[in-house]
Amino acid sequence: MSKLIVVSNRLPFTVSESEEEFSFTQSSGGLVSGLNGYVKERRERSELDCVWVGWPGSEVSAHLHGQLKSTALKLHSAHPVMLTAAQVEPYYHGFSNKTIWPLFHYLPSYAVYDESHWEAYQKANAVFRDSILEILAPGDTVWIHDYQLLLLPKMIRDAAPETSIGFFLHIPFPSFEIFRLLPSSWRKEILEGMLGADLIGFHTHDYTHYFLRSVYRTLGFEHNLGNISMGDKIVRADTLPLGIDFKSFHDGSTDPEVLKEKAAISENLNGLRLIFSVDRLDYTKGILQRLYAFELFLQSNPEWRGKVVFNMVVVPSREEVDQYHRMKKDIDELVGRINGAYGRMHWTPILYEYRSLSHAHLVALYGLSDVALITPLRDGMNLVAKEFLASRADGTGVLILSEMAGAARELGEALIVNPNHTSEVSQAILIALQMPREEQIRRNLPMQVRLRNQDAFRWATNFQNTLSEVLGSQKKMSAKHLAPEAKAELMSRYGKAGKRALFLDYDGTLIPFASHPQLAQPDDDLMETLKRLKADPANHVYVISGRKKETLQAWFGDLGIGLIGEHGVWIRDPDSEWRLTKPLSVEWKPNLMPIMSSYVERLPGSFIEEKEYSIAWHYRNSEQELGSQRAKELMDHLLQFTVNLDVQVMEGKKVIEVRVSGVNKGNAAELCRLALNPDFIFAVGDDLTDEDMFKVLPVSAYTVRIGMKPTFAAYNVSDYQEVRSLLRGMAMSRT
Repeated sequence: MSKLIVVSNRLPFTVSESEEEFSFTQSSGGLVSGLNGYVKERRERSELDCVWVGWPGSEVSAHLHGQLKSTALKLHSAHPVMLTAAQVEPYYHGFSNKTIWPLFHYLPSYAVYDESHWEAYQKANAVFRDSILEILAPGDTVWIHDYQLLLLPKMIRDAAPETSIGFFLHIPFPSFEIFRLLPSSWRKEILEGMLGADLIGFHTHDYTHYFLRSVYRTLGFEHNLGNISMGDKIVRADTLPLGIDFKSFHDGSTDPEVLKEKAAISENLNGLRLIFSVDRLDYTKGILQRLYAFELFLQSNPEWRGKVVFNMVVVPSREEVDQYHRMKKDIDELVGRINGAYGRMHWTPILYEYRSLSHAHLVALYGLSDVALITPLRDGMNLVAKEFLASRADGTGVLILSEMAGAARELGEALIVNPNHTSEVSQAILIALQMPREEQIRRNLPMQVRLRNQDAFRWATNFQNTLSEVLGSQKKMSAKHLAPEAKAELMSRYGKAGKRALFLDYDGTLIPFASHPQLAQPDDDLMETLKRLKADPANHVYVISGRKKETLQAWFGDLGIGLIGEHGVWIRDPDSEWRLTKPLSVEWKPNLMPIMSSYVERLPGSFIEEKEYSIAWHYRNSEQELGSQRAKELMDHLLQFTVNLDVQVMEGKKVIEVRVSGVNKGNAAELCRLALNPDFIFAVGDDLTDEDMFKVLPVSAYTVRIGMKPTFAAYNVSDYQEVRSLLRGMAMSRT
């Protein structure tokens, strides 16, 4: 049976080593609870074999590595990644938590750009790769999680290209203006690393959008509805918000241990209304801002003094990091000041606990709290908000939730606040405490239904189902790839044919794109290949291009091959003169040239290329996102202006072209084919203008498009180099 390999920075337990014996302490957290339920149910149905890969939380003696791996696999279906303390410090505490964490949470002033940390991050991801390869088998699926392993998907892809790979980011993905603060080589490698996956998941549409925009701005890959075309591969970025184990929290409210905790807490409350929050110690959680808001609430609403208590739990985390240590000190001082200013003999406004809570105590607090105050400055999701709602079996309680938390996209019935606006949060506390029971239930019920239906099991199932869809789409696309078997058949038919027609697009097909059209001149290797193809009397070779006939003549005129210019306007048969495919007019050009020229002024780096019967506006050298925006504007402008003109507006690769109607590469290729009546046809191109050619040629023709994109061509290839290799093979097999 193939298996699911779940990969995260930490295993769902911590390993302790003592006298060559191991003890395992179970971990908690949204990812652990979410995946454990999914894996457990699938195993019970005999549908899934799963191995969890991750760091065991401590350095293990080298001579015990083998023993730990076998024990962890047997007892916990886990495969530990052996990192030393010297590796963990710069990889995890360094780059992961001093660079990626603050930057992706919109706190760039906290980010550290240390080259040694980056190198350690690269090496640690490689260690994870090597650990996965130890257990990876054909047919396995690898599901990688979170910001510590952004480079890992590509590393696995490079080592095992056929592996099904999913990646999920559990923290925000920032806007491009934040992401670009990373050094250019780092951000490029990070995006390429993530794109090694087949499916990349995010909690919210915003994060997905920001990722796609960064991919386009950094790497130039466009997307269609989240599907990113990368040469010979399609990768999907999708929004798949993480849920919780709803049943566990909902049913847990009546668990005997929870009821016991509730009784103890209620006795201590002595009738006070309870506001509750729980956070890991982190500068992204908005703890200080929350305290200021509660202080303002007490100041503005003296009638509530002595009637409400704020139980604020902070779970220890990363105290060795300077910012966290300073924040802990600031929290301690602020809590002391507020309690000192407003407290009374028998009433302390803030009950501050700096510790971890048991599950039973946490569920008890959820169930007793009148208000949950969840106000992070930035959060990928925030499952505490969901857990609070799930624990309210009677539907009561009020959730105050930061609009900066990913969960706010799903929990719109909560009181949504800006955590930086102290008075807004303070006012929300007052509204929450005064909210009638009926209004609480009216708000909470639809959120509970939503959370029940979209729980952690559903999240994991949806991710795996979406991954299967992506793999299915890739399989359909790869079925059109010119595989070795199809290539062998093509070469066999080529060798047997008595008369052949070869229609070869130029830019992007025979040669890569250049910054300016005149820089993309044919190299010696291409010229030699074309000469060899021409030397075979059975071959009739046509270079078919959007370029001017003068350019094609200058480059290829001495070869004696066929040339087709301006997308089919001009044809020059081998060893003959240029001719128009039909009578054409250019009366429209003076009217359209000013419009297209105005867009050169609006977009730095763009330029006009005027031909006899067409005008092209190129923006390949412009800033990509602005270029795409201006191209859409120009398309709309031209389509409106040319509605009554006998012209066609076409969009190509980084170019908008206006040309006369009724003339295209397809018409020109068909004229040549009818004149030749060949028994073998090969046509290759790379963009939309070549689709006209693919559509008109007979089904027996070998039509090929570069890139894994929907096409009328019978086959796809990866790039121009694959085309050149194929043509060299034809040239060398001269009959």
